[in-house]
Amino acid sequence: MPFRNLRAAALPAKLSRSWLLVNALKPELFAPALASEADSVIFDMEAPVPPKQKQEARDNVIEALSSGMSGWVRVNPPTSTFWADDLAALTKVRGLRGVMLAETEKPEQVTYTAMRLPAGTPVLALIESALGIENATAIASAPGTFRLAFGINDFRKDTGVGDDPLALAYARGKLVVASRVGRLPGPIDGPAAPGASFAQVAEECNTTATMGMTGKLSLSIEQVDEVNKGLSPSTDELKWAHELLEAHEHGGEMGDGSYLPRLKRAQKIAELADSYGLWNA
Repeated sequence: MPFRNLRAAALPAKLSRSWLLVNALKPELFAPALASEADSVIFDMEAPVPPKQKQEARDNVIEALSSGMSGWVRVNPPTSTFWADDLAALTKVRGLRGVMLAETEKPEQVTYTAMRLPAGTPVLALIESALGIENATAIASAPGTFRLAFGINDFRKDTGVGDDPLALAYARGKLVVASRVGRLPGPIDGPAAPGASFAQVAEECNTTATMGMTGKLSLSIEQVDEVNKGLSPSTDELKWAHELLEAHEHGGEMGDGSYLPRLKRAQKIAELADSYGLWNA
């Protein structure tokens, strides 16, 4: 089994749709995750790992990233006693693509994290609280921030809001606007439940895309294909872009003031589809 899906390995992380979280206490899941269609894989040393097993989880990840595997790592929050040790260990491995910082609430937390890692290591700021949402614009603009992600479950615990898309619209919208202000790629939405049906995942992806988010966390390898499909240009969009670009190439007339914006959108769809291997499929 190859360590990494070659298509996914070649995709820039700024375009990653599916972000698969893998329990760092289960190294037997690392290779299947990396060989899957997940655009990015995150070894999770935080949420699923009890305090007494943090060292075991860290050792598993360091071993994997030192022996040919590559991936992202979710490190413990900067307020924890494990954060500094996580970062110190990760400075020694070759396969680190970037880190996800749990419970990000302030911009300096991202910057301090980046400063402890090899220069240029990207940091995903996982925002999981009301304070983090309100500070999202500052976090997005902080040195070291690569992309924002939404920790829905912890945010709901912190605020008491329900899981209805309307209840979460303000938080999602805040992350989208903050990402734009900080000139970051679109934010990454929270995961569907591990046992969610394909139809439920597709419905959640529709909400993600409608809100302007361009990625989604996943807790299950079975959901990856549905996430990739749900956050890619649709068949109708591809057909429309093909037709417009072909007409433009053959001297189609501008018509009205909406032509150039439509042309730009068609070009963006084509670029994304090409990156995802869909344009000539």
